[in-house]
Amino acid sequence: MPDDFRPSGTLLSFDFGHRRIGVAVGQTLTGTANALAVVSAAKEAYLQAIAGIVKEWQPAALIVGLPLGADGEETDMSRDARRFGARLQDRFNIAVLFVDERLTSFGAEQRFIAARARGSMRRKDAALKDAMAAQIILENWLQSAH
Repeated sequence: MPDDFRPSGTLLSFDFGHRRIGVAVGQTLTGTANALAVVSAAKEAYLQAIAGIVKEWQPAALIVGLPLGADGEETDMSRDARRFGARLQDRFNIAVLFVDERLTSFGAEQRFIAARARGSMRRKDAALKDAMAAQIILENWLQSAH
């Protein structure tokens, strides 16, 4: 796939983790993204859960956060995220793009703290931080694509 490939339409993004996978949805037309869901990464059941999301949203592409090291180097976790992206590509036959996700967990934590301060989230909603991180990943991709 060419480096300048820029899909248009609905996109799904993923914040891959070994325990949870955050999912967000966005639109290239509006340049917006929203946290959507958190999927358990337990065993291979996550592919079935993601299949339902893909079927519902019919995305033009899938964006996967790539957790690079501080100097931009590949890490064990970034290699795991690449394997996750390859599984998505194989399963759904949809283009998978990777985006640097450094600092997205910090950003998601800050958004969660702000939402709690406003009273729109509670401590029990903490797992949603993974979906918020996926939202930030997609927002970053959308901003860099224009």
